[in-house]
Amino acid sequence: MSDPIHIPADPGQYGYTFGGREAIAAVKPGAPITLRTLDCFGGKVRTVDDLPSQVCEFPYLNPVTGPLHVEGAEPGDTLAVHVVSLTPASSFGISSTFPHFGALTSTGYTRTLQEPLEERVWLYDIDLDAQTVRYRARRSDFTVDLPLAPMLGTVGVAPAANEVRQTIVPDVHGGNLDTPLLGPGATLYLGVNVPGALLALGDGHARQGDGEVCGVAVEVAMDVTVVVDVIKGVPTGTPRLETDDQLVSLGAARPLEDAFRISQDDLVRHVASLTGLDLLDAYQLVSQTTSARAGNVVDPQYVMSAAIDKRYLPGTVAYGGVHERLRNG
Repeated sequence: MSDPIHIPADPGQYGYTFGGREAIAAVKPGAPITLRTLDCFGGKVRTVDDLPSQVCEFPYLNPVTGPLHVEGAEPGDTLAVHVVSLTPASSFGISSTFPHFGALTSTGYTRTLQEPLEERVWLYDIDLDAQTVRYRARRSDFTVDLPLAPMLGTVGVAPAANEVRQTIVPDVHGGNLDTPLLGPGATLYLGVNVPGALLALGDGHARQGDGEVCGVAVEVAMDVTVVVDVIKGVPTGTPRLETDDQLVSLGAARPLEDAFRISQDDLVRHVASLTGLDLLDAYQLVSQTTSARAGNVVDPQYVMSAAIDKRYLPGTVAYGGVHERLRNG
């Protein structure tokens, strides 16, 4: 195994786009990478009185640490990013509502005569020993402890054709995928578009429900350990995930049904490739076994996942078994 590399979340080590930035470090496949990511507010929201509109500089939200130049990664390859561990780096997390942002309010994309929602901040206590996140209502004394379920909301590489995308946008390069499936033990597969891939990641969540309905998860700075590998000569057209139990395809688009179709189409084609089934046989198998979950329904593009349990694909191994190799070190 290559020597580990550590990257702090210092100024100059993070940014707000995929593409358009030079690498801050070079990493080797197989080397553990430990880094600190900032929360989506850049650490500027620390109390319930810190309204994001007053303390944050828009549009500079959702910082990602990186980019990292992955040695040997070239266009046409696939980058595998295995999440080894995620540990909240703060004793509290933050969520909020924004005017004109979220699934249940008028937005710039979906305009109505509805009055904008109140901007309100919630502070969640994080107990690492108990592995809980404490919800506290703002207008009553109601509290409840929720399971800590850390995940990375945003992981991506530089887009193709010199394109630059804001970190809040999910697409084929990854980006703000916001799927709770991207937690410890998961491997994310991204197509490489530029030499070195230029990987960046951030937007740690202490937990998030499917869809990220109000627009903001339990946001928290995160101590992250990942390990990467390069799968040479194998392209990946839309982000995919693998866990010990499932193969997952992700689709990003608007409207939501197109994100659904992208994820389902990719999973059918992936299953056909792995099993040797013809396309309609794979379509039938996926139709009877898949689960579909919303990643986000609030960002410039929505995200849907399509997942199939590996037990329905006996004798198959995705990407040459890279998930198992990275998981086992």
